[in-house]
Amino acid sequence: MSELQDLTSLVRANTALIVIETPDEGRVVDLFRHLLMNVWRPLFRWSITEGLRRVDLDGEDPPLAPPDAPTTLRVIRDMDQRGLHLLLDFHPYLGYATTQRMVRELIDRRGCKEHTLVLVGAKIELPPDLEALAVRFPLKLPDERHLLKMVQDEAKLYQREHDGRRVDIDPEALKAMVRNLRGLSMIDARRIARHLIFRDGAIGDHDLPELTKLKFELLNKSGHLHFEYDTARFTDVAGLTRLKQWVNTRRSAFVDDAALPPGLDPPKGILLLGVQGCGKSLAAKAVAGGFRVPLVRLDFGTLYNKYHGETEKNLRDALASAEQVAPCVLWIDELEKGLASSGGSDDGGVSRRVLGYFLTWMAERKSKVFLVATANAVKELPPELLRKGRFDEIFFVDLPDASARAEIFRIHLHKREVDWEGFSLNALADAAAGFSGAEIEQAVVSALYSAHADGVPVDEDRLIAEIRATRPLSVLMAEQVEAIRAWARERTVPAD
Repeated sequence: MSELQDLTSLVRANTALIVIETPDEGRVVDLFRHLLMNVWRPLFRWSITEGLRRVDLDGEDPPLAPPDAPTTLRVIRDMDQRGLHLLLDFHPYLGYATTQRMVRELIDRRGCKEHTLVLVGAKIELPPDLEALAVRFPLKLPDERHLLKMVQDEAKLYQREHDGRRVDIDPEALKAMVRNLRGLSMIDARRIARHLIFRDGAIGDHDLPELTKLKFELLNKSGHLHFEYDTARFTDVAGLTRLKQWVNTRRSAFVDDAALPPGLDPPKGILLLGVQGCGKSLAAKAVAGGFRVPLVRLDFGTLYNKYHGETEKNLRDALASAEQVAPCVLWIDELEKGLASSGGSDDGGVSRRVLGYFLTWMAERKSKVFLVATANAVKELPPELLRKGRFDEIFFVDLPDASARAEIFRIHLHKREVDWEGFSLNALADAAAGFSGAEIEQAVVSALYSAHADGVPVDEDRLIAEIRATRPLSVLMAEQVEAIRAWARERTVPAD
C-alpha cells in the first residue's frame, strides 16, 4: 500500500491519536489535503503562533481558538462534527497534568465527536499513558522520482533568480545526484541540491564528492562513523588480482538495480584476513574506489559504553547512519578487537549482544551497504561470524610476491617524486623478499631521510642498504606469520 492509502486507513478506522515525527510540516499538511479526496472531514491546523485554524477551505479563516493548549482542546471537544486536527509542536504541553487529561478524554471520546488528533514534530516523546494509545505513523522517504522533480524545480528556481540563465546539467551526473540523495528527507535533500546548484549554476561530476560529504555530515548524528574522503584507486594497490577482478565483476550489480541479474541479491561484503602491513586497509579503500561509492569507517572501540544498553544503541545508530548514506562501503578495521571477547564473562554479556545484533544486521539488511571487514588475528573471531553466508567471500592478503614488491616500490617512489627510471625495480624486489607493503614504504622513507641528511638524491644503493638494515615482521615473528599463512591456505581465497 502507498503512504497515502495507509494514512487513509488509519483515519477511516477513527484512530484517535496519530504521531508523525518529521521536520517537514508542509509535507504532512499536503498529505492530509490529499487524504480528504478519499475521506471528507474538516481539516484543522494548530500552532502556538497562529492558534487553531481550518485549512481545507479556500481563503484565510480567523482562528477558532487562541494559541493556548487547554483552550484549543476545549474548542475541539465542543465541535459539532468530527475533524482532523494537526497539532504542530504540541507535545511539550503534554507535560502539564491538565493538558494530558484533556487529551486523554478526547482520545476516549468522552462527551465529544470522534476526532483524530495528529501530533507533528521533529522528535515527539509522549507520557507513558498516551504512548500506549498512540499510533506512530512513519513517513516514507522520497523516492527517486520525487527527488528528480525536486532537483528540476531547484534548477528552475536558479534560472528565475539569475535572469533566465539555465543550469548546465550533465545527464549522468544528474542521475548520480538523485541516486545519492536517497535516504534523506525532502527538506534535507532540497537543501543540499540547492547548495550544489546555486554555487556554480551547474550539475556535474564535480558535485558528487561534495554531495557525499554534505550527506554524511547530515546523517552521522551518532558520531561513530568516519567519512574517508580519499578512497584509493585500484591502480594504487599492487597485486590483489583476484580481489580486483571480484569487485569489477560485481560493480554494476551493486550500484545499478537494473544491472542485477534475476534471482541474485546485490553483493553484501567481504572479510580481508592477512599478515599485518600487507595492505588490507588500502584494499578496503580500493574496494570503495572500485565500486565508485563513498567509504565510511566504523571503529568498534568507540561504541562501547559503561551504561546498560548504550553500546547496543550506539551500534544501531551507526549502522542506521551507514544505511542512509547507501550506496556505500562500510569499512570495519581490525574486527576482532570489537567482537573477539564475546563470551560475556567480564562485560555483562555486552559483547555477546553486540555480536548478535551485528549478525542479524548482516543477514537481514536490504540497503546497499557493502561491508569490508579486516582482521589480523582470525582465530580470535567468533565462529558464527565465519560461517558460509555471512560474507560473500573471505580473502587472504599474503605477503607480496616479487612482481607485487616491484610495483610497490614503483608506486611509492613515484608518489614521492623520485626519479626511479635508472633503478632496477626487480633488484629492489629481490632484496625485499619477505617484506610487507608497509615495510617497503618505510624503507623508501628511510632512504629519503638518509639522502636528505647527506644532501644527495636517493639512489638504488641507498635503498638496498635500508632494506638490508630492516628486519621484517616475517623474520621477527616468523612462527606467527607462518601459522597465519598455513591456516589461510586451505580456508580462504588468495587475494592475489
